[in-house]
This record gives sequence, C-alpha cells and structure tokens, in this order.
Amino acid sequence: MTEKNDDLKQQASENTLGLNPVVGIRGKDLLTSARVVLTQAIRQPLHSAKHVAHFGAELKNVLLGQSDLQPEGGDRRFADPAWSQNPLYRRYLQTYLAWRKELHDWVEQSNLSEQDASRGHFVINLMTEAMAPSNSMANPAAVKRFFETGGKSLLDGLSHLAKDIVNNGGMPSQVNMNAFEVGKNLATTEGAVVFRNDVLELIQYRPITEQVQERPLLVVPPQINKFYVFDLSPEKSLARFLLRNGVQTFVVSWRNPTKAQREWGLSSYIEALKEAIDAVIAITGSKDINMLGACSGGLTTASLLGHYAALGDQKVNALTLLVSVLDTKLDTQVALFADEKTLEAAKRRSYQAGVLEGADMAKVFAWMRPNDLIWNYWVNNYLLGNEPPVFDILYWNNDTTRLPAALHGEFIEMFKTNPLTRPGALEVCGTPIDLKQVTCDFFCVAGTTDHITPWEACYKSAHLFGGKCEFVLSNSGHIQSILNPPGNPKARYMTNSELPLDPKDWQESATKNTDSWWLHWQKWLAERSGPTKKAPTSLGNKRFPAGEAAPGTYVHER
Repeated sequence: MTEKNDDLKQQASENTLGLNPVVGIRGKDLLTSARVVLTQAIRQPLHSAKHVAHFGAELKNVLLGQSDLQPEGGDRRFADPAWSQNPLYRRYLQTYLAWRKELHDWVEQSNLSEQDASRGHFVINLMTEAMAPSNSMANPAAVKRFFETGGKSLLDGLSHLAKDIVNNGGMPSQVNMNAFEVGKNLATTEGAVVFRNDVLELIQYRPITEQVQERPLLVVPPQINKFYVFDLSPEKSLARFLLRNGVQTFVVSWRNPTKAQREWGLSSYIEALKEAIDAVIAITGSKDINMLGACSGGLTTASLLGHYAALGDQKVNALTLLVSVLDTKLDTQVALFADEKTLEAAKRRSYQAGVLEGADMAKVFAWMRPNDLIWNYWVNNYLLGNEPPVFDILYWNNDTTRLPAALHGEFIEMFKTNPLTRPGALEVCGTPIDLKQVTCDFFCVAGTTDHITPWEACYKSAHLFGGKCEFVLSNSGHIQSILNPPGNPKARYMTNSELPLDPKDWQESATKNTDSWWLHWQKWLAERSGPTKKAPTSLGNKRFPAGEAAPGTYVHER
C-alpha cells in the first residue's frame, strides 16, 4: 500500500500540470477529429482492410503464444508479474497492445494531413488508454485486493466513486483535500502582509540569518495558481532556502478574482506589481530589487520590465524566469487544438462567465496526460478501494484560482500574435514593449519533461532579451523544475556559458551537473544581491506596517 502511494506521488510530481491558461480541448474538437478519422477510413477501404488483416495475423500470434508484443519499459500500469507470467493475462494484454498499435499505425500511414494525423493520434490515445486492461476489474492487483479484504475494497471503491460523482464532477480525486490547511501544515514560513491593493498582497518573510544582502528578491507566481508553491513544506520551500542564504524575500499573493474583476487585464496586474515594487524598495531601503517570475507570472514580469525599459526606469537589477514561455510558437500537444475557432470560443466563454475557472482548466489538462492524472487514480481509488494520496503538491495543484476574462483574452491574443517577439507589438500601461531594451542579467530555468512550457520554447524566449542570460535545464517536469530542493540524488541540471540560437546545439555542448539547480542559482543571485548588512528586526516600516501574518488573506479566497 505504501509502495503504491509512493508510486502515485512520484508520478504526480513528475506529471502534475501547472495550468496553461491559453489552450485546452473542447469536446467538439475531439468529436470533429474522430469524424475526420472515420471519414478517412471510409475513403481508404483498401488501407483499412490491410490493417484489419495485419491485426488478425497478430491476434493469431497472440492466441498461439507466439507474439513478442510487450508494454513500454516505463509503463507502470502493467508492472504486476501476472501480466507477463499468467498465460490468460498475457494474451489479454497483448490483444490490447496489438489493437492499440494497429490503430496508431493506421493513422500514421493514412492520407490525413499532418495536423489531422496528430489530432487523430490524440483521440485514439484517449480512447485506447481508457480501455486499457489495467482499468478493468480484471486488473490482477484489484483481484488480489478484493480477496485480501473480503470484498471490502470493492465497496470502498464504489463509495469513493459516489463521492467523486457528487463532489468532483465525476473525475477521480487526485488528493485527500482534508489532509491539508494553508497556514497550518502548508505555507508556514514566518512573515507578514506588508502591503495590499485590490489585485495582490505583498508578503515579507522574516529573515532567519543575522546578516542579509542589501538587494531584496520579489517572487511573482502565476496568476492561475496560489503562491504557496514557493512555500509548500519546510523541506520543499524555496522561500526558506532563500532566507537561509541571507536573501530578503518578498512574495506576491494574487487575489482570486470573481466576475466583479472581469475587466482586469495585463496592465491591471502590472500596475499592481509596480506598487508592490515601490513598497519593497521603501521597506528595504534598496534603490532597486531582483525579481523572480514563474510561468504566466514570468510573462507578466517580463512585460513589466519592458514597460520599465520604455520609461527608462531602473528598478529591477536582475530577473529570474522559471518555466516561462514568451515566444509562443509551440510545437506541442498543448497547442494541438489551438486553432482560430477554438481560441475564439475559449475567449467568448470566459467573457460570458466573467472569469476562467481554474478547476475547469485542471480537468481539461488532466486529459492531456490521462494515464498519469486520471486512470492512475481510477485504479487506486475505485479498483483498489484506497483513499486518494496525501500529497502537498497535488493539494496545491487542485487549489486553483480564477482568471479574469480580460486577462484570459489578452493571453489568448498573445498566443495568437506572439507580440513579445517583435518590438512595439505589445502595449502595456501606455508604453510599447521591446524586450531587447531589457538589459539586466537574467537567469532562465526550464524542465526537460515539461509538457506545458517545453524547454525548447523557454530557450527561444531567453533570446528575446537584451541582457546577459544564464540558461539552466533541469531534468524534470513543470512543477518539479520549481520544487527542486538540494539533496535529491536523482536531481540533475545542465549549464552552458554559450547561448547558440538552436536549443539542440546548446544541449549538445552543455555541462551536466548533479543535485539541484537551486545551488547554482543561489551563487548567481548572491553575486547580484549586493553587500551584506544587519538583518532588520521587524517587518515592514512606518509607511508599510506589518499586517496579517503570512500566508495572508487573499490565499484563502475560494
């Protein structure tokens, strides 16, 4: 049981999707793609007949025990020895593998256009993964559990299913949401809200070293997630890591908007950030600050720096970007259905509702990786009758926020027109944005297995600035690229002092390093954080007095 839970946690941390507020899938798009595939089957009867015959020949080999088909090495669904050792189970699995392979081969060798073929593969994948033998009651682990518990596992599974139908829109729960409370066992680093406006709360963390570096760091999270991914548990907390290294640390906690804030756009968020930056400068006495932006928070921060550059303002000394895509030419599954109609429909829906619901987006993105984010929990919760795992990353991932319709619409337009790649194509707070005018040093982090912001897209985005870039590639996914505390024996990252145009050239000549990129970044940041001084004994100042204790009030808004 513990092993199964650890397995779920590992898969969750590798595959949990930080949400991309631009693109998703509509049921209509999936049906259209299925219709295109079926129409093609009718138009190419000889092609279809050839694949049916090939499937028949493979099925004969399966039944005679002569098939070599086996699941991919990393496929944990069929790890139980029964799938390979029991003749009936082996034939059941091989029949499924033969069927799935033939469907994908049919699409690959058909006359479909490249885009229709990619969409066809996606639809077939959804269908075949749903019908995997491991998802049925015949799953050997479920059968064993049934007999071990005297049938109780089946009753528990049905009970979990009923709860999810009522409370979770019929999706399997990824996490036990009752196991955590923000401010009690998550986001517990000591600090206080030192400034608040309609859009954000500014949290200052209490220094824990006698000396601190003069120049503070302001952390800007994505607008679609709560800020405490930077302060989950004490051992995973980036905030505590910074404090231990003498960095004066501030973090933005975005408000969870409702219909009343439907008109908030990118300029609203940037104006709010400018007020927060002025507060940080006033509290610390530093003439400028360092900043960190993650995902859509990185896009917002980059736009802010472009705005400052247009004004000739030097308030930001150095910038760190985590898993942020500014050049939106994405060749990835995330953008598979992102055509004009889909994007306009998405924009229309959020304008009608006033907001884009984070919970709805989370469901859409779960279907991007159904084995890791849906069927995994189907087996655990319903077939094995286990409780959903207790896992802080999944709790945070399920604690989503809404996005105002105006900002969502702007993100969609930016995805379509890619304005940050062209000087003056984007206007923010009344100024045109040219990222080449942003000449501060910046540090860019991406993840090799990131499906939302692919590392190649992050790399291309790093070339948009005028400053000196340190690009780092972590051997992890979207969230694990951020949550990467030192001491993980599996952690690796790549560095390269050169920055060639082609990401593959960069990767080929990069140096491989062990442990976490946090350590490498800490050295880089220390060189740009100024001399040390005595740590302040109190938070805030007369103009910006310390208010509510961290994690503040906005984080609790549902």
